[in-house]
Formats: sequence, C-alpha cells, structure tokens
Amino acid sequence: MSQISLNQKISARPTVIAQDLAGESVLLDLQTEQYFGLDDVGTRIWQTLTAKDSIQSAIAALREEYDVEPEQLRQDVENLIQELLANELVEISDS
Repeated sequence: MSQISLNQKISARPTVIAQDLAGESVLLDLQTEQYFGLDDVGTRIWQTLTAKDSIQSAIAALREEYDVEPEQLRQDVENLIQELLANELVEISDS
C-alpha cells in the first residue's frame, strides 16, 4: 500500500455520507456530488474500516468473518482504500 501504514485509521471525509441500501452502500460527497457504490462485501469492509482504530485491526476483524487467505483479504482491503482515496471519499490519520 503506497504511503499508507496499516497502523493508520480510515474515516469518511466530513462532506461524505454513507447510506445503507439493503446490505449494500452508497457513499456520497455532498460537496462534489460524487457517489460511489459498494456491494455487500465492500460495505462490510467499509463498516469495519471506519469502526476500527486502524487498518490492521479492521483486517484482523474481517479475517474472523470471512474464509479467505490473509494475503487476498489484505489486498482486497488495500484496493478498496486506494479506490476511496482516488475518489477523495476518505481521509487517513494516525491512530
């Protein structure tokens, strides 16, 4: 993960709201009106990332929920974070 530490925390930007739609989610930036849809797995990753105090603790919690290889899970989480960053929907801070 480029320039991102697993010890950092992910949070929605102040102008972003998340709406759950029957297990899936839509993230909407009220300032730019850009939206981003998440399927059920993406929604669970989003919920866990924003609830935990670090990316690493989110990955650990998700490993308990999903039967997936640790490296694949880490890569999936990193990919989602990169997409959210590219769309300017999240902020990263030190936990």
